[in-house]
Amino acid sequence: MAMLAETAAFVEAFCARAGVGRDDTLRLTLIVEELFTNTVEHGHRGDSDAPVDIRLRRRAGDIEILFEDRAPPHDPTQRLNAPRSSLAATVDERSVGGFGLRLVAGLAASFRYAREQERNRLHLVVKCRA
Repeated sequence: MAMLAETAAFVEAFCARAGVGRDDTLRLTLIVEELFTNTVEHGHRGDSDAPVDIRLRRRAGDIEILFEDRAPPHDPTQRLNAPRSSLAATVDERSVGGFGLRLVAGLAASFRYAREQERNRLHLVVKCRA
């Protein structure tokens, strides 16, 4: 988790170079921070020295994110396809977790998972608003 601030700074620097607006920069930073945190907390079950690779690419009005980690295999899209916990349910009735992932998926125009070369690979496309 010590690299979380550096990860956010990486996204912000990319956005500044690519001319991405402030609102889009905040959305992209939130997405990458959530993916990074999930990798550390759930994928590695705590801090780890295992690498996380993040690639960003501007394409017309989109930003492509490729997020890769070497945590054990985990397809987060399966959780997205599971029945949703009702926000109206009590805390005791809700399943734990999953809201951050739903937020990320809601901010992205597309969200794909693949397990390749011993890596979890998430490919997201985020539409820029400005």
